[in-house]
Amino acid sequence: MKETLQEIQALREAGVIGQSAIGGAMGATFYLEPISTYDLDIFVLFDSAPLILTLSPIYEFLRSRGHEPEGDAVNVCGWPVQFLPAEAPLLKEAVEQAVAIDFEGVPTRVMTAEHLAAIALQTGRAKDYTRLLAFIESGRLDTTQLNDILTRHHLLEAWTRFETTYLKPS
Repeated sequence: MKETLQEIQALREAGVIGQSAIGGAMGATFYLEPISTYDLDIFVLFDSAPLILTLSPIYEFLRSRGHEPEGDAVNVCGWPVQFLPAEAPLLKEAVEQAVAIDFEGVPTRVMTAEHLAAIALQTGRAKDYTRLLAFIESGRLDTTQLNDILTRHHLLEAWTRFETTYLKPS
């Protein structure tokens, strides 16, 4: 993973991508017990996104460094990496407010636990609800921050449905 993050750092340093953060299942592993995951999701802000967004510059840069596309990802030092535009308001905020960390000497950024939980709720797949439950059970969530995020992004109704289905005894 260290080498993969170094290549992503190189993308930023070369100006190919702007601000970015680790999200998805891998982002959750910075807060929860490690889980099996297929890929590394890197959410990216594009400073001046054109009308039609293309990831070609990312793929070309990485290909010039010996990394090849693999399905909907690029294999970077053995890790399939998906570069995802952070265009939706919640994703944009999550990247902007990501936490800077040092991973084995490589500076990187990871979305906050609260943003990862809100994104899981918004996405709403079974595996996202499982991750959301893991966050709740871990005690790692700041409930005030989470509530603020859910309110700002109009997710309180979804939260109520989630609570009723998964957290309230029948």
